[in-house]
Amino acid sequence: MSSTAKRRRRSGNPAKPAAVVYRPTRWHRNHRYGLTGIVGATVLTVVTGFLGPSAVTLTLGKRHSLLPPWYLPGGLVHPDEWLVSVMIWLAIVVGAVGLFVAMRALADGWKPRVRRIFGLGVVLSLATIAVPPMTSADVLMYAGYGRLQAIGRNPYEITPAEIFRGQYDPVLSLTERPWYDTPSVYGPITTWTQRLANTLGGENMHDIVFWLQVFAVVPFLLAGAGVVALARGDLARQRRAALLSVANPVLIWAVVAGAHNEALSVMFAVGGLLLIRRSPFGAGVGIGLAGCVKLSIGIWGLAMLWAYRKEPKKALLLCLGTAIPMGLSYVVWQPTAFFQVLRNGGYVSVGSWANPVFRFLDLFTTGFNAKVVTGVISYAGLFVIAWMLSRTVPWTAAPGLPRDADLRSDPLTIALRTSLVLSVAWLITSMYTLSWYDLIAWMPLAVLAANKLDRIMLLRITPLSLAYVPGRAIDVGPSLDWTANRMRDTVSPIVQFAVLFAVIWWWRHPERSELFPRRRSAATSAAPPAKPLPVPAGSRRSAGAIVPRSRVKIAPRDPARSRRP
Repeated sequence: MSSTAKRRRRSGNPAKPAAVVYRPTRWHRNHRYGLTGIVGATVLTVVTGFLGPSAVTLTLGKRHSLLPPWYLPGGLVHPDEWLVSVMIWLAIVVGAVGLFVAMRALADGWKPRVRRIFGLGVVLSLATIAVPPMTSADVLMYAGYGRLQAIGRNPYEITPAEIFRGQYDPVLSLTERPWYDTPSVYGPITTWTQRLANTLGGENMHDIVFWLQVFAVVPFLLAGAGVVALARGDLARQRRAALLSVANPVLIWAVVAGAHNEALSVMFAVGGLLLIRRSPFGAGVGIGLAGCVKLSIGIWGLAMLWAYRKEPKKALLLCLGTAIPMGLSYVVWQPTAFFQVLRNGGYVSVGSWANPVFRFLDLFTTGFNAKVVTGVISYAGLFVIAWMLSRTVPWTAAPGLPRDADLRSDPLTIALRTSLVLSVAWLITSMYTLSWYDLIAWMPLAVLAANKLDRIMLLRITPLSLAYVPGRAIDVGPSLDWTANRMRDTVSPIVQFAVLFAVIWWWRHPERSELFPRRRSAATSAAPPAKPLPVPAGSRRSAGAIVPRSRVKIAPRDPARSRRP
């Protein structure tokens, strides 16, 4: 037994039954250790950010207000690049271990209150945006694209560098490589939020970034609340949903600490899932709005369409609801946005499996041909891995489904499972993949019952997050540069290959619980599984219970009684 459940007498009315208290006996199922790791990860992140601009923390220029993000005044301290990098590496690892332990505790019988887990996630997320964003300079580009709109330019047609190279601009001059020479690749709704942040923040990068942080954390929390709402009616699922979404330390780091806009698209998509059982048209509007933020969320749209594949009328309503916001955004208001968004699929990220493949092929052919071949492998792998997962991910009914209903006919169950399958397949086979992209897989995973993808996705996101620390295109010392590059171009790709292997191994051996093959002991492999015996008459166990043979004590045979007369 890995835990014990003890009953604690409640104060007050003695007639009330004693409350069951979870008492773990192993550290890796101890919820206290798990929560300590989850909280500790955010504490390390906040302390690192509060030290001020460094190799990890972004430089936001002068402050003219008391708005967050807060940090020590410039010149007071000069954070060492190794110190801040190690602190963030430690934060990521501690958070991942804490989440792993908390997930095991939930599976072992820990029953926290849903509101407490959700409230913890809210506090940790808000604390994270109290300090400047870290490791990724994407948020500075968001501010730059909003600034281009504020001065009357189109961010899909001109880059920030084209402006600040010819004239000084208080916002554009603070953007960083490597993207300031690239037009916007985000959807129209994202572009509007960037414009709104510039309106609220004025010409001060610090204030603009604060509003961009708000536009990242609020959708993150609302998406998490929607995921918990999808699990209503099942307390165990709601606990899991709260832990794996809002209180998830690896997501808080990947999405909130970098102020990325993934949460905005996922928020609309979760809203669509909330309506899928009642209103196909409303579900279509939700996924359509999500696609106006980031086109990659269309994976969930395909999952919703698959859920209605046997109901043509509902499928048509879904498509109609999707087409209205998508058509207005990409055809009427921003016709150039659609083609710019598609450009994002032609890159190869250094921390992915595709980078060593591309570099190997580049030794024998041109860079263009190497990228084409890598892309063909990527798309072929997408279909293969999606097929494997579709045959392997267990079918579990979404909460709220009547007991006598067929879960394979429930649109919410089908949409959740299919969106999980497609999202994971796309993430682990894509040429260009980053840790904050994983949000689209963790959300449906949080609603469904626990399965092996919990560990697989945690294994994927942890080294991918470590790979982009410091992560910025700035000059650092040679030792840190070498360490960060080896983490990015060697360790992370190896783990991404291991993730692909784990999925294939799961498909080949769905009955095995381990992620990777391991040698079994001779006794375990040679001995056949013990057959259960029925409970003897008069036993305290309930009728029809089964007891393993090893637990049945058989009295020794009396030689005298065995003799023949």
